[in-house]
Amino acid sequence: MPICALMRDLRGMGEGNALAARSRRPAAKALFDTAQAIYRAAFGQPDGRITASYELIFLTGWAPADSQPKPLRPGSASARLAEALGTAELPANDPATPRHD
Repeated sequence: MPICALMRDLRGMGEGNALAARSRRPAAKALFDTAQAIYRAAFGQPDGRITASYELIFLTGWAPADSQPKPLRPGSASARLAEALGTAELPANDPATPRHD
């Protein structure tokens, strides 16, 4: 059943139903049969596979804490970022020139 394979793939990517108020009861087999028929009609491929697309949204958040490291004073670095990255440093007043590789 392709819809089950799709669900396995989504779960393998760490996706699932994140709604706190979702039903905890297992869904009936008829739900999956109906979903597969609708999905196959809309996104079915000649070889029997179904195409799925998704959007990935990644959010990170934090709150200030006393234990959080404080930023260093500007100009207090002991090494240059350009050296660490192995690149040339451009002066701040020069606009960057786009690369056309």
